[in-house]
Amino acid sequence: MKVFYREAGPANGPVVLLLHGFPTSSHMFRNLIPYLADKYRVIARDYPGFGQSDAPDHTQFTYSFAHYADMIDTLVQRLRAKRYALYLMDFGAPVGCRLALKHPERVSALIVQNGNAYEEGLGDAWHTIKAYWTAGTPETHMALAGLFSPEVTKFRYTDGMGDAARISPDNWVHDQALLDRPGNREIQMDLFYDYRTNVSLYPQFQKFFRDRKPPTIILWGRNDKIFPAEAAYPYRRDLPDTEFYLFESGHFALEDRLAEMAPLIHDFLDRKVAQR
Repeated sequence: MKVFYREAGPANGPVVLLLHGFPTSSHMFRNLIPYLADKYRVIARDYPGFGQSDAPDHTQFTYSFAHYADMIDTLVQRLRAKRYALYLMDFGAPVGCRLALKHPERVSALIVQNGNAYEEGLGDAWHTIKAYWTAGTPETHMALAGLFSPEVTKFRYTDGMGDAARISPDNWVHDQALLDRPGNREIQMDLFYDYRTNVSLYPQFQKFFRDRKPPTIILWGRNDKIFPAEAAYPYRRDLPDTEFYLFESGHFALEDRLAEMAPLIHDFLDRKVAQR
């Protein structure tokens, strides 16, 4: 299988591992990567079924968050990245947290952007998905079909933004073209069904936070309907020293708040990672 990843920055710099969400890819970090690459070795890969990575048929390949975490682990070991800060966003949050459970000693810091690890984060937007987990019937399967429509893909990028006119339509056009590939809907349905296994691991994720206390910064679009602000606050129960920022933005906050978020991230890494 061919897997795609972006890499930038000095080869001996502290590693920042960027883990993307649904329905996008490492494309979501295209503007953040050059900002961090002056000092940090930035790595962002596309999961199978996303972006430029291969998308084998779901009957021939296991699309699961555990498998993704294993594949990320293999990649960073091949790249000789022995320690890394994790950027957790949407699907990337459980992928990164699973990686942290495998190798807690390798996690230098956490950057959390609209990435959930708490039951409080599974609000109204998750009712239909939870019904799919419970029943798994053709009816609950069909109820999720709208999640892959062009209208919903655009909604994810524009809803709740301070100024939606600032969001490039290239985002949803790019993502939708990949969602519409033959067989991709089945891939995504497998992942949505597997997401329930992340929920059962939330207590272990939270224990990792409490036990290891990695330096953490939270940057959250408060108007996100997928993972609302209620999903951000619980991190402070387990990580009381978290640096915490809410923005008047939505799910893909980097698209309209990069100018504010990137300096905060860089400064955080300078203080918490580069000096170690």
